[in-house]
Amino acid sequence: MIILSVESSCDETSVAVCKGREVLSNIVATQIDEHKIYGGVVPEIASRRHTESISAVCDEAVKTAGIGYDDIEAVAVTFAPGLIGALLVGVNFAKGLSLSLGVPLIPVHHLRSHIAANYIAHPDLKPPFLCLLVSGGNTVLAEVTSYTEFNILGATLDDAAGECFDKAARFMGLSYPGGVTLDKIATTADTEKYPLPTPKTGENDLDFSFSGLKTAVINLIHRTNQRNEELDIPVLCATLRQKVCDILINATLKAAERGGYTKIALAGGVSANSELRARFEEECKNRNLELFYPPLKYCGDNAAMVGVQAFYEYESGNIASTDLNATATLPINYRK
Repeated sequence: MIILSVESSCDETSVAVCKGREVLSNIVATQIDEHKIYGGVVPEIASRRHTESISAVCDEAVKTAGIGYDDIEAVAVTFAPGLIGALLVGVNFAKGLSLSLGVPLIPVHHLRSHIAANYIAHPDLKPPFLCLLVSGGNTVLAEVTSYTEFNILGATLDDAAGECFDKAARFMGLSYPGGVTLDKIATTADTEKYPLPTPKTGENDLDFSFSGLKTAVINLIHRTNQRNEELDIPVLCATLRQKVCDILINATLKAAERGGYTKIALAGGVSANSELRARFEEECKNRNLELFYPPLKYCGDNAAMVGVQAFYEYESGNIASTDLNATATLPINYRK
């Protein structure tokens, strides 16, 4: 089944053409350079840029796939969660294309798509498995019980891991996107030089909290500046990265042991973090666990992962009508 998919949940305008798990094309128009001026994504600008580029990106995706519009058998689109204005551009474009081609419209949840990025690189990966989904807006630990059914074991109570990285990096004066830059310049952690707290989460020890950790880094920077002391930014980056990885890895391994899982997947933008990958590889090797994560090009927002997840959504009967609307927030285990 040939599916054209659209992704516009934040600042990447992407259209892909997929056939099952096979990616025929995946075109991404990024806005990073423009938002870099402001140190983060400006929602209104993101929406306008999606509107300006989505038609051309779509044409390029179809051309690169070596097909015509008549060959498309379904149109899929990210409808939740994300920046509402950005989502609306993609949803309305996809609805119009679906209607004009006379093919089904498949609504796809953004977080489900990130998990599906693993299916592209790992053809043998099938549910059930445990997945740690970490990005700038979400941190979720979930059981993937089927391709379209998910059980949330833990989630962030406040900030996401990626948001912690991004905002701390911004206060350090690092360039946008902060989390990526932080990972690149981090050297060796020194918890004696820069002690950071381990946040408490309450009754569920599989939940996450990063707001206090982010605030601790910001306060540390303020104190250092007030004392006219030199801030060792590469060491602070490494110390923060180590602490975040500690929290994410400990919770995931704890959940795997409790649930008897032997397969662990990583997903989302933060799954590209070099220390997170390296330490998970070591921990899983020591415990005889299988580890899966997407190639770097599929860690960020892209339409290929939307198209792959759409195939399974379609098989489960998840088809939308023309009254499909965008939704800014929606849990991954929502019911149709």
